[in-house]
Amino acid sequence: MNDLSERQLMTRAAWFYYVAGLNQEATSRRMGLTRARVNKLLGQARDAGIVSIIINDRDLGLLHAEEAIQREFGLDFCFTTPALGLDESQTARNDALAALPLKAAGTAGALYLRSFLADHPRAIVGAGWGRTLAHLSRQMSGTNAPEARFISLMGSLTANSAFNPFEVVQALAQATGGEGYFLPVPFIADSPEDRNVLMAQRAVARRMDLAKRADVALLSVGELTESSLLRQQGMISREELQELRDAGAVGDTNGLFFDRDGRPVEHNLKHRTIGTGVEDLAKMRTVLLSGGLQKVAATEAILRGRFVRGLIIDGDGALRLAARIA
Repeated sequence: MNDLSERQLMTRAAWFYYVAGLNQEATSRRMGLTRARVNKLLGQARDAGIVSIIINDRDLGLLHAEEAIQREFGLDFCFTTPALGLDESQTARNDALAALPLKAAGTAGALYLRSFLADHPRAIVGAGWGRTLAHLSRQMSGTNAPEARFISLMGSLTANSAFNPFEVVQALAQATGGEGYFLPVPFIADSPEDRNVLMAQRAVARRMDLAKRADVALLSVGELTESSLLRQQGMISREELQELRDAGAVGDTNGLFFDRDGRPVEHNLKHRTIGTGVEDLAKMRTVLLSGGLQKVAATEAILRGRFVRGLIIDGDGALRLAARIA
């Protein structure tokens, strides 16, 4: 086994354990590795998307929450994952627990996208950015959709992380065998004038036209706090964050900022961000993914904008949201 790469080791361990049905002890003997090493390889295989675990049974215990949310916001559907009973104090102290709602929503989103591509194999799929969508993309391994096209719905050259639109789109294309496209411009331009210049470029206009023709749009929720991805990636300043909150903004998606009633907030960033707007998203099958209690208020704000067609949300977040609208 010494001549195998780390990815080959992960794949082989996953095959023995999940396909051949060997337990971890038998897998470790077969591979000549310790059981602890095999356990780590299996975890890495799941994180890398080599293994996708899909549970088809619906959690009917949250059906009342799904129906209440769907009715309140006029959605075509609301899918929830099982409630884990987590609260803010637990997730604040433990990064692994904090990641669980994001992973749950991402996994449920992958199940939805697999089904959509099975029914629409030539679909144009628009994607935003964020940790939840990054996890979704890692759960698409083994999906065959060579005629599908994946396009970022926002400028893709600003965020330097595994969560940016370029990485999400490329991961989706690689997993499915489809084609991946991205907007070759920053998410936030330095000025409105710079944005206009960038948007006038033919290469950008062509990709933007493709984005506006997406059959389904997958977006995630931003909560506009210091711990949000916008701040962690340095895409907006602390001062801009405070200005947005002073203007009433409580949530964002795709560079669009909303107050608690779902109204777009007026701010300089509105004229500097590059991406599909509310009018474009309203014409698509726009699906919002939300993971974590800290995103519930932002999720409600975005849903009140009435351009989202479907919601995929973790169980704890669904119960909190249903309670807010009761």
